[in-house]
Amino acid sequence: MSELIENIGELMSQDAEVGTLANAALVVEGERIAWIGSSAKAPAADTRTDAQGRAVLPGWVDSHTHLIFAGDRTAEFEARMAGESYSAGGIAVSVEATRAASDYDLTRMGLGRVAEALSQGTTFLETKTGYGLDVEHERRSARIASTVADAVTFLGAHLVPAGIDADSYTDLVCTDMLAAVLPYVQWADVFCERGAFTAEQSRKVLEACRAAGLGLRVHGNQLGHGEGVALAVEFGAASVDHVNFLTDDDVSRLAQSWSGWDGDANAGRGGGTRGTVATVLPACDLSTRAPLAPARALLDAGVPVAIASNCNPGTSYTSSMAFCVTTAVLQMGLSVHEAVRAATFGGALALGRETGVDADGQRAVGSLAVGHRADLHMLKAPSATHLAYRPGIPLTAGVWRAGKRKV
Repeated sequence: MSELIENIGELMSQDAEVGTLANAALVVEGERIAWIGSSAKAPAADTRTDAQGRAVLPGWVDSHTHLIFAGDRTAEFEARMAGESYSAGGIAVSVEATRAASDYDLTRMGLGRVAEALSQGTTFLETKTGYGLDVEHERRSARIASTVADAVTFLGAHLVPAGIDADSYTDLVCTDMLAAVLPYVQWADVFCERGAFTAEQSRKVLEACRAAGLGLRVHGNQLGHGEGVALAVEFGAASVDHVNFLTDDDVSRLAQSWSGWDGDANAGRGGGTRGTVATVLPACDLSTRAPLAPARALLDAGVPVAIASNCNPGTSYTSSMAFCVTTAVLQMGLSVHEAVRAATFGGALALGRETGVDADGQRAVGSLAVGHRADLHMLKAPSATHLAYRPGIPLTAGVWRAGKRKV
């Protein structure tokens, strides 16, 4: 079956060749986009949907979430709003609750959070382990995550559990725990930060996970200046996330990491050695009252940027990518187009899914072009500018995921 979506007021494709079109239309055929062009020249299809002048974007690609958890950290949030500073230690509260929850409840809650994100236009998302922190519960979290998310990241190196020697725990992450989660994950991450894992411990984790064949990511430079960015670039990590505290050298490292890419990194065109995407997490920055990540400076330096929700129970309990985009525009200095791009194409770039045409299960996401996966987000507005122009207003009119309308 094919579906023609016509009378699109603004089609913001995020594809370098398609660009942004007015009075546009597209045809969805199965899971893929089969045609894009002027609404006046649209071909026939089995069914027709009138967009009535609304804007259509790629579905949001949320490249950083922590959805497999139980429990509540409202008290921590209230304390932080009263002036206490954030520290990584609050993760232990979620670990205790998550370990106590049943498989059924963790799965039910995870699926509910994915459905909540989908209802707001998120059509592709990553999620992490990290609230198990022993072999049994990390394996369980990875298994459940693999049933609810599009991409799964092993984050056994989230926090050192109380009462355990940090180096011994790091060795456990690199051996038995890694082996237990390996059938369920594609990526590995480490929280390289004071109060979490030192640079030396982080290096061990990255080395072991790379040897196991996993793609790499790093939580870095969230709570202060540190070695997260340098490690991420050294290991060729796909992304380094948070990046609130960056030196000029950090920004230069990230920009230089793309020097081996034969083409335009921000357009996703070319080939060669991929660099490291800087993933900013605006909702987390607001919740922790941290300095906002320098997304403007990163883009100006030529560093590809992704925007993600960081949905988690402690520091960013939201899956609203629209809220993150709005914050990036109003408070981080990005244009609407830059912010939407970072929340769609940027997320796909951070997950290695920005390319791939007409291959089942591997079609490109985060952009709209012929052969890409038909992940569409229709707004109750004539342009994406309304996301920032009307902050806080629910603007999702329709969502298609892999060619099927979900909202």
